[in-house]
Amino acid sequence: MDVSLTLWVLTIVGLCALIGTDFFVGRKPHEVTLKEAGTWTIIWIVLAGLFGVGLLIWGDGQASGEFFAGYVTEKSLSVDNLFIFVIIMSKFAVPPQYQARVLMVGVLIALVMRAAFIAAGAALIASFSWVFYIFGAFLIYTAWKLVQEARAEEEEGEWEENRFLKMVERRFAATDKYHGTKLFITENGKRLMTPMLIVMLAIGTTDLLFALDSIPAIFGLTQDPYIVFTANAFALMGLRQLYFLIGGLLKKLVHLSYGLSVILGFIGVKLVLHALHESGVHVPEISTAVSLGVIGGVLVVTTITSLRASRRIDARKDAEEKEEQPAEEVHHPGPGKD
Repeated sequence: MDVSLTLWVLTIVGLCALIGTDFFVGRKPHEVTLKEAGTWTIIWIVLAGLFGVGLLIWGDGQASGEFFAGYVTEKSLSVDNLFIFVIIMSKFAVPPQYQARVLMVGVLIALVMRAAFIAAGAALIASFSWVFYIFGAFLIYTAWKLVQEARAEEEEGEWEENRFLKMVERRFAATDKYHGTKLFITENGKRLMTPMLIVMLAIGTTDLLFALDSIPAIFGLTQDPYIVFTANAFALMGLRQLYFLIGGLLKKLVHLSYGLSVILGFIGVKLVLHALHESGVHVPEISTAVSLGVIGGVLVVTTITSLRASRRIDARKDAEEKEEQPAEEVHHPGPGKD
């Protein structure tokens, strides 16, 4: 898809306007309700759908199909990221009324850094076709690793601060109390970071680590930087509301890691086949329509099996709790006195 500089500028301005609207509507710190989260989640999904339809009308069917395949993939991988966001929020004890602000800034940090990743990936692909082999092998390895982690059933508390975050905390003094949405405060003439800034950096930099598999994954579906960027942007921008909407549902998606491993493995194979084709080897290539069908099908099956398995687990726990409850003691009246 041939994208002019003007279209790039208009797209970025439009995305900034949408982000600004989202920010100013919810700028006052408050606890996000399910109704608010649901409304904004629908809005972001509809906007992504309209953008994809716009690509179909003013671009072509291939560009539209690649966008939807990329958007669904990035959205799915982002849902998996929410598990870690929940842990980070808990670790830093973020008050409920400030969580929306933390996620907003954290996601913006991630979006800016992902844009740099996308530019670097596009430059590598344009210069070296063998990069597809590396991307494909990395995705297949990541898929295998996801399966191993799911089987190991690692506990949630295993998240650790990354090196960048540790470096920031070593070099800059910080307070252990929240002061509203302030990032810095001054105490006794000394400038201190607040936990608000630290947790924002934690969300942003942690999401960047997840980009190491999501960016190669979407490049396996399309090599168009414009589609890669916009699919990432729409997937990330609705992530904040999705956090509040399906926070309780996350624990029920017990098979999500397996589903994502299948998707990443599939895209990895697709990348390797594409690399072989670019090298002159006559191998079949997987079309965008097939990719979208496989990704959608895997997510539907994963969701259904997850919910069924979750219901069985809940029923088993309820049965075990009932068995553990002590039987009520029956008091018999003693012999009456004459």
